[in-house]
This record gives sequence, C-alpha cells and structure tokens, in this order.
Amino acid sequence: MHARMIRVFTFKLPTMRSVGLLLSRSMTARPNSVVDRIIRVDHAGEFGADKIYAGQAAVLGKTEVGPLIQHMWDQEKAHLELFQKLVAERRVRPSMLLPLWDIAGFVLGAGTALLGKEAAMTCTVAVEEVIGKHYNSQLRELLSENLEDEELLEGISKCRDDELEHKEIGLKNSSEAVAGYSTLSDIIKTGCRAAVWLSERI
Repeated sequence: MHARMIRVFTFKLPTMRSVGLLLSRSMTARPNSVVDRIIRVDHAGEFGADKIYAGQAAVLGKTEVGPLIQHMWDQEKAHLELFQKLVAERRVRPSMLLPLWDIAGFVLGAGTALLGKEAAMTCTVAVEEVIGKHYNSQLRELLSENLEDEELLEGISKCRDDELEHKEIGLKNSSEAVAGYSTLSDIIKTGCRAAVWLSERI
C-alpha cells in the first residue's frame, strides 16, 4: 500500500531538452501575430489611460470638473477590463512596460491637473486625439488583413468612439485657454506616440 502511494505521487523533473522545447515553442511566431500585437498595445494603452485619469481624479476629483473626469475614467476602466479579458482568453503576452506606464500615466494625469483644469483638459485632448487615430489605424489594418475578428473589431470601435467623446469633452472645457497649450499638447502627443510604438514591441 505504502509503495503504491509512493509511486502515485512520484513525478519526473523536466529535462533540459524539454525545457528547451517549451522555450522554443513560446518564441515561435503565433499565427495571429497581428491580433496579438494589437491586443498587447491596446491593453497597455488602456492601462496607462486608467492611470492618467486616476491622477487627474486625485487632484481634481472634488472640483467642478470632477464628475466629468469620473465619467471618462469609468469608461477607461471598462476599456481596460475588455483588454484584460482578451489578454487572458487569447493568452497574449502583456507589454513588459506596464510598470513604467503605471508611474508615467499617474504622473502625467496628476501633474497636468496640478497646473489647473485647463491643463488637465489639454492632456485629455492630446491623448485622446492620438489614441483615436491609433484605433482607426488598427481597424483599417484588421480589415485589410481580412481578420474578421468581430469581438476585437467591435471592442476597438467602442473604445475609439469613447476616446473621441473624451476629446470633445476636453475641447468644450477650455483646454485651449491654458498658457503654452500648443507646446504642452505637442509634448503629450509625442509621448503618446512613443508609448504606442514601444508597447507594440516590448
């Protein structure tokens, strides 16, 4: 009886050869590499957006623009939840830069909010303009590649529409009234484009 119990719970440690095979398989290009890249970068982007609005809410949450920020933040949370689901279900490797976007997103949101609501809205307009164009580009790419992924197409379309709504909210709340609006906007847009490029690859 005891010998049988021992045999039942005995297992072999993986050999170096088997570990090597597993690693090589994980490094092999996946059949849906375009979809993987899109999910990875969008997950990273929505993760960063969540942190931006968290930073804005921490500073301006109890001001007159607090409800607007909360509304946009709630939508970003829904976006993040969607891409977290897709990452898990489709076994997509998340971006390794998430810890960086965690800090950078919050600092950007809180930092612009500390300059005033106009600067915070400038941040919103700049970010959402870049992301709106980014989502449109992804939709065109999916369609051109004949990747009829209904769940992903609908998800990106919904996120794109929400981001453009956020841009309009920012424009309606005097974002252009901030001193140095163009310079601040250009810096944020450049940073967003760089974050997209990096998150697609790392």
